[in-house]
Amino acid sequence: QLHIVESGGGSVQPGGSLRLSCGASGFTLDYYTVGWFRQAPGKEREGVSCISSTSDGNTYYADSVKGRFTISRDNAKNTVYLQMNSLKSEDIGVYYCALHGGISTAQHMCIMTRGDYWGQGTQVTVSS
Repeated sequence: QLHIVESGGGSVQPGGSLRLSCGASGFTLDYYTVGWFRQAPGKEREGVSCISSTSDGNTYYADSVKGRFTISRDNAKNTVYLQMNSLKSEDIGVYYCALHGGISTAQHMCIMTRGDYWGQGTQVTVSS
Protein backbone atom coordinates (compact mmCIF):
# COMPACT_ATOMS: atom_id res chain seq x y z
CA GLN A 1 0.00 0.00 0.00
CA LEU A 2 0.97 3.66 -0.37
CA HIS A 3 1.63 5.77 2.70
CA ILE A 4 2.90 9.26 3.35
CA VAL A 5 3.73 9.99 6.98
CA GLU A 6 4.71 13.34 8.46
CA SER A 7 6.49 13.54 11.78
CA GLY A 8 8.44 15.99 13.90
CA GLY A 9 5.69 18.36 14.90
CA GLY A 10 5.22 19.55 18.42
CA SER A 11 5.06 22.57 20.67
CA VAL A 12 7.89 25.08 20.87
CA GLN A 13 8.44 28.54 22.27
CA PRO A 14 8.68 31.53 19.94
CA GLY A 15 12.09 31.53 18.32
CA GLY A 16 12.43 27.78 18.66
CA SER A 17 13.05 25.18 15.98
CA LEU A 18 11.49 22.02 14.66
CA ARG A 19 12.42 19.62 11.92
CA LEU A 20 9.57 17.97 10.08
CA SER A 21 10.05 14.73 8.18
CA CYS A 22 8.06 13.37 5.28
CA GLY A 23 8.52 9.66 4.76
CA ALA A 24 6.85 7.59 2.10
CA SER A 25 6.18 3.93 1.55
CA GLY A 26 5.31 2.84 -1.95
CA PHE A 27 6.87 5.98 -3.45
CA THR A 28 10.39 6.87 -4.42
CA LEU A 29 10.40 10.49 -3.38
CA ASP A 30 13.32 11.59 -5.52
CA TYR A 31 11.10 11.13 -8.59
CA TYR A 32 8.43 13.49 -7.26
CA THR A 33 8.00 17.14 -6.63
CA VAL A 34 7.36 17.28 -2.88
CA GLY A 35 5.75 20.09 -0.96
CA TRP A 36 5.07 21.16 2.58
CA PHE A 37 1.74 22.88 3.14
CA ARG A 38 0.13 24.18 6.27
CA GLN A 39 -3.33 25.10 7.41
CA ALA A 40 -3.93 27.26 10.44
CA PRO A 41 -7.30 27.29 12.19
CA GLY A 42 -9.81 29.25 10.14
CA LYS A 43 -7.34 29.91 7.33
CA GLU A 44 -6.72 28.63 3.84
CA ARG A 45 -4.14 25.96 3.19
CA GLU A 46 -0.95 27.50 1.90
CA GLY A 47 2.22 26.28 0.29
CA VAL A 48 5.17 26.68 2.64
CA SER A 49 8.04 25.11 0.74
CA CYS A 50 8.38 22.77 -2.22
CA ILE A 51 11.23 20.90 -3.86
CA SER A 52 11.32 19.44 -7.35
CA SER A 53 12.63 16.02 -8.29
CA THR A 54 16.24 15.25 -7.51
CA SER A 55 17.25 15.59 -11.15
CA ASP A 56 15.89 19.16 -11.22
CA GLY A 57 16.62 20.21 -7.65
CA ASN A 58 14.68 23.47 -7.57
CA THR A 59 13.17 24.82 -4.37
CA TYR A 60 10.55 27.37 -3.48
CA TYR A 61 9.73 29.16 -0.24
CA ALA A 62 6.76 31.25 0.70
CA ASP A 63 7.72 34.84 1.47
CA SER A 64 6.64 34.41 5.07
CA VAL A 65 9.23 31.69 5.73
CA LYS A 66 12.17 32.76 3.59
CA GLY A 67 15.36 32.82 5.58
CA ARG A 68 13.85 30.73 8.36
CA PHE A 69 12.84 27.42 6.77
CA THR A 70 14.90 25.01 4.67
CA ILE A 71 13.62 22.08 2.62
CA SER A 72 15.92 19.19 1.76
CA ARG A 73 16.03 15.58 0.64
CA ASP A 74 17.78 12.49 1.93
CA ASN A 75 17.27 10.03 -0.89
CA ALA A 76 18.99 7.21 0.97
CA LYS A 77 16.26 7.46 3.60
CA ASN A 78 13.52 8.30 1.09
CA THR A 79 12.70 11.32 3.20
CA VAL A 80 12.09 15.03 2.70
CA TYR A 81 12.73 17.39 5.59
CA LEU A 82 11.57 20.84 6.52
CA GLN A 83 13.88 22.55 8.98
CA MET A 84 11.99 25.36 10.69
CA ASN A 85 13.91 27.95 12.66
CA SER A 86 12.90 31.16 14.42
CA LEU A 87 9.34 29.95 14.71
CA LYS A 88 6.60 32.51 15.20
CA SER A 89 3.03 32.30 16.37
CA GLU A 90 1.83 32.69 12.78
CA ASP A 91 3.58 29.43 11.91
CA ILE A 92 1.09 27.37 13.88
CA GLY A 93 -1.11 24.87 12.10
CA VAL A 94 -1.19 21.39 10.69
CA TYR A 95 1.65 20.76 8.28
CA TYR A 96 1.04 18.40 5.40
CA CYS A 97 3.43 16.71 3.03
CA ALA A 98 2.23 16.25 -0.53
CA LEU A 99 3.59 14.63 -3.68
CA HIS A 100 3.05 15.55 -7.29
CA GLY A 101 4.00 13.07 -9.98
CA GLY A 102 3.33 15.14 -13.07
CA ILE A 103 5.34 17.87 -14.68
CA SER A 104 5.58 20.49 -11.99
CA THR A 105 8.10 22.99 -10.77
CA ALA A 106 8.53 23.61 -7.07
CA GLN A 107 7.16 27.12 -7.45
CA HIS A 108 4.08 25.96 -9.32
CA MET A 109 3.30 23.22 -6.83
CA CYS A 110 3.48 25.55 -3.85
CA ILE A 111 1.67 28.52 -5.36
CA MET A 112 -1.12 26.35 -6.74
CA THR A 113 -1.26 24.16 -3.59
CA ARG A 114 -1.08 21.24 -5.98
CA GLY A 115 -0.60 17.67 -4.87
CA ASP A 116 -1.61 14.22 -6.05
CA TYR A 117 -0.96 12.43 -2.75
CA TRP A 118 -1.21 13.82 0.77
CA GLY A 119 -0.21 12.76 4.23
CA GLN A 120 -2.36 13.16 7.31
CA GLY A 121 -0.41 16.05 8.76
CA THR A 122 1.56 16.88 11.87
CA GLN A 123 0.64 19.62 14.34
CA VAL A 124 2.92 22.56 15.00
CA THR A 125 2.23 24.83 17.95
CA VAL A 126 4.22 27.92 18.92
CA SER A 127 3.51 29.29 22.37
CA SER A 128 5.22 30.23 25.61
